[in-house]
Order: sequence, then structure tokens, then C-alpha cells
Amino acid sequence: MWKITSHAPVETLELGRILGASAPAGTVFALRGDLGAGKTLFAKGLAMGLEIPDYVSSPTFTIVNEYLEGEIPFYHMDIYRVNHEEELLEIGVEEYFQEGGIVAVEWPDILGGILPKEHININFAKEYDEEGNEWREITIDAAIDDSSWLEEVLYTYAHTIH
Repeated sequence: MWKITSHAPVETLELGRILGASAPAGTVFALRGDLGAGKTLFAKGLAMGLEIPDYVSSPTFTIVNEYLEGEIPFYHMDIYRVNHEEELLEIGVEEYFQEGGIVAVEWPDILGGILPKEHININFAKEYDEEGNEWREITIDAAIDDSSWLEEVLYTYAHTIH
């Protein structure tokens, strides 16, 4: 497990960018955190790393945004407004995990058994210092067989940003 402190939105964006640029096809990122914690900003960074030319926005009302113009297809899910796993099965969400792209899922707990066993958990916690300045503690836990690429990327990030 890795803990990263992001002192500014640009640092959260950069973390997403370097992970997107390095993640192998088929990687699933499970993004957890309160509203406004940085999940969508991180997903925008992933898209930047994949060289997605489109503007990336939260798919809150569409559930899934597809970006097929980059190095690897990118699927960004926001399932906050979904009430049951069955709704996701009805619209075929599980197919996105089989497409060989990079998938970022906001509010992944709603997926239940649909979430692939191999994924990377990223938790965003909004914190404040004594003066009221806000920052993020980002915790990354890999449930994947080969995390060597992830370790290398996080080591590089920690030694260039901080």
C-alpha cells in the first residue's frame, strides 16, 4: 500500500497522468472518496497520460464516457446515481472490463461482484491543515498480480513531485 500527499490539484492530475501513461491495457482503477475529493480530476490525468485528445468530464448522468482516440481506449464510469448492481448488468457495464482498455470507476462499491478481482484501489481523502488549507491523502492498494510497473511509477512520482 502506498500513501501519497497531494498538496494541489495539479499534483493529483499529474499522478493520474503518469499512471495513465504507464498502465498496461486492461487496468482497472477503482476510485473512492467523498464528493469533491479528486476522483474526476485523477481520471482526467489518466486520460492525459493515455493521450486522449477529448475534454474529459464526469459521466455522472451518462454512467460511462468512452474515449477511443488515445493510445489505449479509456472508459470513465461514475456510477454514483445507480441504485443496484442489476441496473449495471442491464446496460452491459461488465463488457467494459473485457475491452482491453483502461477503466476508471468512481463509486466502485456499487459494482459489487461486477468489479474485476484484479484492480487498483485508489482512495482520496480531503484533509485540512491548521490554517484551513485543503490537501489530499491518496492511498493506493493494488489487487493485481504484477504491480512492478505501479511501484516504479509511484517511486518516480514520489521523487519528482515531492
